Amino acid sequence: MIRQASAKVQQLIEPVVEGLGYECFGIEFISQGKNSVLRIYIDTADGVVVEDCEKVSRQVSSVLDVEDPISGHYRLEVSSPGLDRPLFKEAHFSRFQGSVVKLKLAVPVLGRRNFTGTLVEKQGDLVIVEVDGEEFEIPFDDIDQARLVPQF
Repeated sequence: MIRQASAKVQQLIEPVVEGLGYECFGIEFISQGKNSVLRIYIDTADGVVVEDCEKVSRQVSSVLDVEDPISGHYRLEVSSPGLDRPLFKEAHFSRFQGSVVKLKLAVPVLGRRNFTGTLVEKQGDLVIVEVDGEEFEIPFDDIDQARLVPQF
């Protein structure tokens, strides 16, 4: 399953981000003890600048302080998804159909955990990726991380 923050954290954060006029592209929590990170990716049609990240960070931080949904220490980061944007939601796989993606799997498919190729489509529970002229059907729930590969 793609590394995302808990449903509770997402339910707290998404309305705040969207209420400020941004798309909440994704939220991930990376648990590393005292070095844990809660990372929120925001986006707009015009892109994201540092001031946008600061604005969202202040608002989200206030909500997290009151609700306290994550125990222990963590660092809050707000960022644009960037050119190599991570894909979190099933809708992202439809939205970026035809793009080059890099997938890391939790469970090997045909003995492989890493795939880089063209995202053909999201079909039911499968993500179809073409690598070197061969199509691979990858169960969505087996994907640990997915990112776009920038093309220049």
